[in-house]
Amino acid sequence: MRNALVAALWVAMTTTAIVYAQKVNVDSDPAAPFATYKTYAWVKGTPAPNPLSEDRLHSAVDIRLAGRGLSKNATAPDLIVVTHVTTKEQKELVVNGFGYGGWWGGGYSTASVDTSIEGTLVFDLYDAKTKKMVWRGVATDTVSDKRSQNTEHIDKAVGKMFEEYPPTE
Repeated sequence: MRNALVAALWVAMTTTAIVYAQKVNVDSDPAAPFATYKTYAWVKGTPAPNPLSEDRLHSAVDIRLAGRGLSKNATAPDLIVVTHVTTKEQKELVVNGFGYGGWWGGGYSTASVDTSIEGTLVFDLYDAKTKKMVWRGVATDTVSDKRSQNTEHIDKAVGKMFEEYPPTE
């Protein structure tokens, strides 16, 4: 019974950590005329290490902007969209078990280093006429070895960001 309770508690704690691992922040210029923006164009930023991931990012943003009434227009856009993708390796020391030392004996414990990749997505929207940034969305999450999981994380992050576009203040 006790082992089942400990296992259930562990599952609940790790599931909660996974759900809240993704961080999304949005900021915008309150003076920007968001109601006048009807078209956009992409400008090259800092691409994702995998070109297929970059295509998925652009597709996810295209869908969200189309849902907000904007359309692509490479010749005379109202907004310029730029993405920046960065990754960095994270290392965490994991100690399992217990131990005590000194002259009175010892217990057992093991230590290992877990390595993960943290990815950050930045979406910047600039007013094409003034060249001034008017909106920024930033998402940070752990990158998975599984393409489908990364695609799901990208879609979720972009969805969260664009819930706040256009800003309502």
